[in-house]
Amino acid sequence: MQSTAEKPAPRIPLKLNVQYRKSYARRDDGGSLKNISITGAFLEHENPEIQPRDKLNLVFSVSGRTRTIMAQVVWCSTGGSGIRFLPENNRDVQIVDDLIYFVQNRRESRRNVLDDIFKRVG
Repeated sequence: MQSTAEKPAPRIPLKLNVQYRKSYARRDDGGSLKNISITGAFLEHENPEIQPRDKLNLVFSVSGRTRTIMAQVVWCSTGGSGIRFLPENNRDVQIVDDLIYFVQNRRESRRNVLDDIFKRVG
């Protein structure tokens, strides 16, 4: 999806709880996506076993659709990991794109409501 020379796509802040599992692991862990782009995300977690180059299966839901997407850990810190999505098909890309669209539209709606309130008050 992206060459190593390319910069990551711009990130959209959000808070989305997800389940993840290292490839071939038996146990699911929970975390939270703190930002997302079409190419990757920041996964907040407390699992010290996660290391760069690990592959993860992320499970999340958007508008009633649940999808498992493969990702690779790019870097780690004490608060979580930067991950790059490894989409297997167009549905994987579409659900990430739909999530970004949903988050941006919700923010825009809130911004419009606040603008209306300030216009009426002012």
